[in-house]
Amino acid sequence: MLEVKNISFSYTTTPILKEISFKVDEGEYLAILGESGSGKSTLLKALYGLLQLSEGTIFWKENQVLGPDYNLVPGEKYMKYLSQDFDLMPFITVEENVSQFLSVFYPKELQERTDELLELVEMTSFAKTKVKNLSGGQQQRVALARVLAEEPELLLLDEPFSHIDNFRKNSLRRSLFAYLKKKNIACIVATHDQQEVLPFADRVLVVKDQGVIADEKTLVLFENPKTLYIASLFAEANEIPIDVIKTYAKTKKKIIVYAHELKVSKTSGIKVTVKKVYPMGLYFLIEGATEEQNIFFTSDSKLALESTTYLNIPIDIINKRLD
Repeated sequence: MLEVKNISFSYTTTPILKEISFKVDEGEYLAILGESGSGKSTLLKALYGLLQLSEGTIFWKENQVLGPDYNLVPGEKYMKYLSQDFDLMPFITVEENVSQFLSVFYPKELQERTDELLELVEMTSFAKTKVKNLSGGQQQRVALARVLAEEPELLLLDEPFSHIDNFRKNSLRRSLFAYLKKKNIACIVATHDQQEVLPFADRVLVVKDQGVIADEKTLVLFENPKTLYIASLFAEANEIPIDVIKTYAKTKKKIIVYAHELKVSKTSGIKVTVKKVYPMGLYFLIEGATEEQNIFFTSDSKLALESTTYLNIPIDIINKRLD
């Protein structure tokens, strides 16, 4: 189990991380969400021991993770970290990069392990290709295979699919996270992509203003976001006053409503004027304007610009968000 206790870090006098605490169980997948500059990558570097903490401690089981003041070479054998830089060796082949840290005294096992990992990241046909001749997305897949080679107990991934095209990204996500569960490898992923979170992550940690503002099971957090910031990390969302939804209400309280939760009606509800229409493939994302604010909602059909429509929110959504 990973235990992070009250850690803080700053590059200068301004804190980047401040009094952060959380735990990760063996085999658990924790996703770290937050806007750019919120400290996601810095947190991963701190967990790996690349940064010297201002305060606090990090333990994996009974092993304390120490920073560069204590270790010339950061990291422990039980932990692997994949940064956005990949850190590959460009002038040797794909299979040589993957097998670099495996024992040469067992050549049969080395080859079998290398082949297994190249199949996992869909790079078998490039085994003999030098890394310098690969695209950025292909290099990222090789880097993923390499950090898995020694089968770590804890894997730290920083935007692990950011350079990979959508054609391969979805299958790679499914393969990788299934593999990690099968091997009981704990995983912490810093990402902007909710497609790497909702279908796979056990828990979500949301960072903002140097600290943790949410730490919940994934679907619990998605279904009950406490702020517009948190909801917007998952999908297009709105913050709507109750007295706009129910004009008879005597409260100024607001609730968070996802765009897909708003239902279009021709006759009654929140009156909006259509201002912008964004085709999204299976549906349209619409930006509509009320007298008080703009509201994003989805529609199965395209709505005409400047047309009027009405929006309703199911009562169970209202009640759940008011709790």
